[in-house]
Amino acid sequence: MTSDAATTPHSAPEPYDRRSFLGLTGGQFLGAFNDNVFKQLVLLLCIDHEKAAGLDPNTYQSKALVAFALPWVLFSGIAGFVSDRTSKQRGIVLYKVLEIGITLAGMAAFWSDRLAPVFAVLFCLSLHSTFFGPCKYGILPELFPKSALPFVNGIFQMTTFLAIIFGMSFAGYGKELLEGQAGLVQISFGCVIFATLGTISVLFVRRTHAVQPDLKWSWSALGINSDTWTLLKRDRFLSGVLLLTSLFWFMGGVVQPSVNVLGKVELGLSDGPTSILAACMGVGIAAGCGIAGKFSRGRIRFGLVTLGSWLMSAMLVVLTLVALAAQWKSLPVSVLEWIARVALVGLGVSAGLFVVPLQVVLQASPPEELKGRMIGTMNLANWIGILISAVFVGVFAKLLAAVEQAGFQKPTPSTIFAVLALIVVPVALFYRPADREL
Repeated sequence: MTSDAATTPHSAPEPYDRRSFLGLTGGQFLGAFNDNVFKQLVLLLCIDHEKAAGLDPNTYQSKALVAFALPWVLFSGIAGFVSDRTSKQRGIVLYKVLEIGITLAGMAAFWSDRLAPVFAVLFCLSLHSTFFGPCKYGILPELFPKSALPFVNGIFQMTTFLAIIFGMSFAGYGKELLEGQAGLVQISFGCVIFATLGTISVLFVRRTHAVQPDLKWSWSALGINSDTWTLLKRDRFLSGVLLLTSLFWFMGGVVQPSVNVLGKVELGLSDGPTSILAACMGVGIAAGCGIAGKFSRGRIRFGLVTLGSWLMSAMLVVLTLVALAAQWKSLPVSVLEWIARVALVGLGVSAGLFVVPLQVVLQASPPEELKGRMIGTMNLANWIGILISAVFVGVFAKLLAAVEQAGFQKPTPSTIFAVLALIVVPVALFYRPADREL
């Protein structure tokens, strides 16, 4: 049930609206859990199909990531427009109801035992998240004062990545325990249950009014609307933050399928332990977000971005060395698996430190009437990064195959981690803005 106490766009948010925060956190936790269960099941299924067809790793995984990224690229602008024009609380409830139908379609897709229907449902699940995102992030400044946003975002991001941990683990071990098509259908039925529970949870979020109910439709909403463009051109600092969040998600889009290849192909692990590797990164991100939120109360600390960049680079190099050691058989697989787990936790911690200050800037800086559209623009930029990551993963796999065909020893696929380390080093070296008070 929802509270009868509705807020207006200009009313002061209640700093300790515990019921709304817990309801929203629970709903987005279960939604993120479902996203990652389904996506990890699809990625693991792609590797199975690649092995059966004798194809290079990431041949199908890159296509699955494209299907997951496209809705964010195509519809984030519209999602931001809708978020500002309508009540974010009502949107949150509507999108959670739609999630139930999408997870039901997922059961049918897995029963078909073909990749195309599974990719189609993955697209729809991502489309749902595209519209849910501006509402769930844009409503935070309506529910909480600016000074509370770093802490609230830290907890919010931490629980999101806990959902990623549990979702990936659930997918990996569920796929091992419940084999075949019937097992996949049973796991996806669990997603239907979690979508239902998530819908119940968001009913406790306090009602909010639309911040700009008279907002007129413009075709610019298909991308970045003119008001947001004007803001970004005027505020180059905000534009830089937007690019860095896109870089963060580009790296995440490359790391997830690469960890699956590291586990299943290079270390020879089964689905369960491979998903634990991916979940270790989620553990780290949850911890990093919590740490960043704790140390950023009332202040945006950009030193955390620098620290996170250096740590990310170091952990990516360690993962490259793990893959090389597996290729050279210089250490037992069990030892390499534990080194990889520790490195992935470290990678996650550094990612959490990196992203929380940037997230707070994008929520706190825009004017009230642009917050939803700014979150939509952030989603667009982030998922352009993820779409590029899918292309990057596919092209990198083809480059490795070309090296082998040219008569050279084929490099380990996890060389991709070293490339990411090089990409993030310039951020660590040159991005040094001063801290900001909220």
